[in-house]
Amino acid sequence: MYEYEIEGGFPIKGTIKASGNKNAALPCIAATLLTKEKVVLKNIPEIEDTGVMFEILKSFGASVKKIKSNTWEIIAENVESAEIPAEFSKKIRASILFAGPLVARTGKAIMNPPGGDVIGRRRLDTHFLALQELGARVSTDRRFEFTANKLVGQEIFLDEASVTATENAVMAAVLAEGHTEITNAASEPHIQDLCNMLNSMGAKIGGIGSNILQIDGVQKLHGCEFEIGPDFMEIGSFIGLAVSTHGSITITGVKEKDMRPLKIAYGKLGIQWEIKGDVLTVSENQAMKVNTDLGGMIPKIDDSPWPGFPPDLTSIMTVIATQVEGTVLIFEKMFESRMFFVDKLIGMGARITLCDPHRAVVTGPSSLHGDHLVSPDVRAGMAMVIAAMAARGTSRISNVYQIERGYEHLVEKLQSLGAHIKKVDVK
Repeated sequence: MYEYEIEGGFPIKGTIKASGNKNAALPCIAATLLTKEKVVLKNIPEIEDTGVMFEILKSFGASVKKIKSNTWEIIAENVESAEIPAEFSKKIRASILFAGPLVARTGKAIMNPPGGDVIGRRRLDTHFLALQELGARVSTDRRFEFTANKLVGQEIFLDEASVTATENAVMAAVLAEGHTEITNAASEPHIQDLCNMLNSMGAKIGGIGSNILQIDGVQKLHGCEFEIGPDFMEIGSFIGLAVSTHGSITITGVKEKDMRPLKIAYGKLGIQWEIKGDVLTVSENQAMKVNTDLGGMIPKIDDSPWPGFPPDLTSIMTVIATQVEGTVLIFEKMFESRMFFVDKLIGMGARITLCDPHRAVVTGPSSLHGDHLVSPDVRAGMAMVIAAMAARGTSRISNVYQIERGYEHLVEKLQSLGAHIKKVDVK
């Protein structure tokens, strides 16, 4: 095991390439089960979560081969098992994404309740309801079992715009008999990637990018080559890192359209960037001052389903706000435990009032000092890395496995930007 040791107070500067979108890679990996033919996935981030997903594929009998960096070949010609081994399902929540493809391909899926980040209750009801609408029978006694003799297209109204439930419903519906309409579907860029990949395999999905998806089932899908889009969560994190350390950064491989919801929220903290083609540049000359609402009112940064501000970046915004002049309300609506990490920031010298499990008032700028921190989840862990790099003195961060589940080669990237960070072995 190891921890991160970070000496703060050093501005970062340099250029990195955006990694592939973790949240697109995971469902696209699961979707390879829907065909017997070869699928080549490009721009797959080399992180813990994708590694676990590939191990799950292997457990079913699929051939999984790394062709080159970030490029994988998967052939699921024979699916020998429809049960996800417990040691894998407990590691990541994304293991639930195999339910839809397995039921569509084999008529059965068996798994233990999935693990993942500890950020509060994360209901799975929407997955069950969507698959039941398509004709699957669901048992949740001790473990989850999905069975179906045949899937039939239906009009489905999701009770929440769940990203993973939308993905499961889409993957099941593409091989279902007849027409499926999914209303109140999530529409994030990662769902768009999944739908575009499935269409390249012969699926018939319309309405991509909207909250109403129209799907005409087909009898079978064929192989494809597909490239995952950039990870705008990672991009948003590195922007936060640059401005919090009063540094600069250039990020290549960016999609301007993905950054639009982020630009509004970051602008409330006086942070701007420039995009030319697929190159995003954050300069050192940032206002770093809260832009108040009309009448001088305290502004609010809150999350919502796409194209709203993504909830995975509220932790990052909380840390940035500690380094910005003024007061802002961070309102994380979706997970009731995600904001609890702010007590660690308060211990580092941040001026934050946690109003309730969802809302925090942050006043800056604060002079942070180093501390020993424990990462509770992927995004809060990255937020702690940013705080440590903005702080005076040395910090230690443990449970970094959680961080590396979502950020590719993080230490190496930070070192290339001039960060004083290293891995330290612990007993």
